Amino acid sequence: MKLNRTTWAWIAVGALAAAALAWAFSPRPVEVEIATVKVGRFEQSIEEDGRTRLKDRFTVSAPVAARLARIALREGDPVAAGDTVAVLTPVMSSMVDARSRTEANARLRAAAAGVERAGARIAKARIALQEARLELDRSEKLAADGFVSASRLDGARLATGSAQRELDMAGAEREVAVHEQAQAAAALQPAAAGAAGRPLNVRAPVSGVVLRVVQTSEATVPAGAALMDIGDPSRMEVLSELLTTDAVLAQPGRPVVIERWGGPPVEGRVRRVEPAAFTKVSALGIEEQRVNVLIDVTSPPQAWRAMGDGFRVTARIITARADQATLVPVGALFPHGEGMAVYKLDGRRARLVPVQVAARNASDASVQGSLAVGDKVLIYPPAAVADGKRVKVRTP
Repeated sequence: MKLNRTTWAWIAVGALAAAALAWAFSPRPVEVEIATVKVGRFEQSIEEDGRTRLKDRFTVSAPVAARLARIALREGDPVAAGDTVAVLTPVMSSMVDARSRTEANARLRAAAAGVERAGARIAKARIALQEARLELDRSEKLAADGFVSASRLDGARLATGSAQRELDMAGAEREVAVHEQAQAAAALQPAAAGAAGRPLNVRAPVSGVVLRVVQTSEATVPAGAALMDIGDPSRMEVLSELLTTDAVLAQPGRPVVIERWGGPPVEGRVRRVEPAAFTKVSALGIEEQRVNVLIDVTSPPQAWRAMGDGFRVTARIITARADQATLVPVGALFPHGEGMAVYKLDGRRARLVPVQVAARNASDASVQGSLAVGDKVLIYPPAAVADGKRVKVRTP
């Protein structure tokens, strides 16, 4: 039976409609992003903020209470060991008000009266000594003729010695009274300008630069007051506060990369992990146990000349390193069974490939498995991706 043109037209329309429906309801390939498996250096590290500080920082202080002359040195000025960095002069006496002056005058008059009393006591002691000596002479003559007993003669001798001691004591009391009078008179003397006394030069203990000047202007400072800080900027270290779980891996001798201080990265090495930890509250209000880790800067000073004391830095402590490692982005890994796996791009389909992760850092993972250099793997594969699923590489 022959079909006419109308019938053929309807058949063609039905076929096109069926094809359109089949295309509309057929599964679409999943758009994905890919990365290339490569071989290179792998580094596993601990990254934490830190701050720089000088290994040896010296604080110059005033040894005695004194008047400090204006310090001419400023932060950054170089000094050599033994250079004079500050000049101290004795403190001038305080000003005397009317009440204090009246009290001082009264003490001066009392001291003068004490000197007169001591002089009178000396005169009295001299008379007593002269009388005792005359009595001793008479007793000795009578004793020679046998008219005085030996006990009376001994009493006269002892009385003479006692009178001599009284005279000596009176002389000492007068000496004390004279000094008290001089002390009372000194309290009334005004402080003369320019009579501050012999200056004391405070010298730098080491060679270096001035880090901080505590007291610039002239002032009266107490004993032990800090005047300035001096240190050698070529002897720098980094202090980083690590979590105790990370500090276990940051053993002394580990290499460190010091970054984000404002200049190029410089190398360092862990020198010491302090034995005692401390509690620190994070910005989120969580109590953390941290420990101080001291890092030596090992790069030449020319590489970090602009780095100063107290700079904020980022310390990256290398805990593992491999030169020829198969590297896969960590975004390509996902859990599979008891291990990890990736999706490898096989033409237009995704193939599930289990891998063994040797180590990982923030960006890459060192893997061992059936991946080869140059293979394409899916990064952050969507949930719709499965083994054998058609995929389409998303163009940036």
